[in-house]
Amino acid sequence: MTSLRAVSAYLPPQRVAISSMRDELGLSDVQVRMFHRYYGLADVLREPEGTVADLMLAAAAKLDDLRGREQDVRYVVQARTLQAIAPYPTNPLHEVRDLLGLGHANAFAVTQHACASGLLAVDLCGKLLAEDGDPAALALIFVGEKAFTPSARMIPGTAIMGEGAAAVLVGPGRRDRMLSYATATHGEYNAGLSLSPEMSARFQQAYPDALAEVILAAVSHAGLTVADLDLVLPHNVNRVSWVRVARQIGLPVDRLFLDNMPVTGHCFCADSFINYATARDLGLLRQGERYLMAAVGLGSTFSAMVFEH
Repeated sequence: MTSLRAVSAYLPPQRVAISSMRDELGLSDVQVRMFHRYYGLADVLREPEGTVADLMLAAAAKLDDLRGREQDVRYVVQARTLQAIAPYPTNPLHEVRDLLGLGHANAFAVTQHACASGLLAVDLCGKLLAEDGDPAALALIFVGEKAFTPSARMIPGTAIMGEGAAAVLVGPGRRDRMLSYATATHGEYNAGLSLSPEMSARFQQAYPDALAEVILAAVSHAGLTVADLDLVLPHNVNRVSWVRVARQIGLPVDRLFLDNMPVTGHCFCADSFINYATARDLGLLRQGERYLMAAVGLGSTFSAMVFEH
C-alpha cells in the first residue's frame, strides 16, 4: 500500500513582508491590506541566492530515511507547477539525482495538475512501485519551486508565492498510508492566469464547490466521513477560502492546519507536505489518526488525498 515513508521540509531563512513587495507585485495599499486582514497573509519565504536545484538538495539533506537506502530508489520525480524552470539543456532534476548518488533511478517531472501535481506524483509513484513488485523499492519526490518570473510570484487577488520546498519518500508501508485519492479537472478554466474577467469570476464562484466535491469524494472513498478527519493540511493560498470550504463540508475550522499560511506564502506543490512536516514536529499527528491533503492547480485541477498516520 502506498505510504509516505518520510517527509522533510526546507524553509528558506529569509522572510519577506508582503508590504515590502508592493512595488514588485504592483499592489495598491488596498490590496496589501486585503492580503493582510482578509486573506491572513503576512510574509513569504524567499531563497534569493539559491536555485531550484539548491531547494531540492536542501530538502533532501534533511531526509534522514534516505541515507543508506539510495540503492532502493527507483524513481526521482519533480512535481511542479511551472513547465519551464531552466534553459535547455540544463536539467536541475538530473543534476540533483546525480549529486545524491541516484544515477540509477528513472527521473522525470509531472506538471499536468499544476499546484496539485504533488498529490498526483504520490499516486503515480505508488502505482509504479506496485507494478514493479519490489517491496523494498522507493520513489523520491521533490516539491517546491523558484518564483523567478513576475507571473510566478503571485496569483492575482488570491495568493503570493513562496519558495519553500519538501522531499517525500514514497514506498509500500503501513505508516502514513494513503487511503484514497480524488481529483477532478475543470477544463473550461484551462487558461489559468489568462482567463477573461468573465471566466475568472465564474472560476472564483465555482472554486468552493469544486474543492468541497473532491474532498468529500476522497473522504467517501476512504470509507470515512468528514467527522473522522483529525486534521486537514491545505495548500496555503489564503485563509478565507479555506474557512469557507471547511464550513461548507461541515469541518470544524480548528481542524484546518493554518499555522504556516501567514509566514510561508503559497509554495507551489509543496504546501501540504510542508504543513505535514510542521504538524508532525508539533505532535499534532498521532498514530491511527486520519488526515487529508488538498490542493488546487490552475488550469484547473482540484485534488484531495486521505492518509492514516
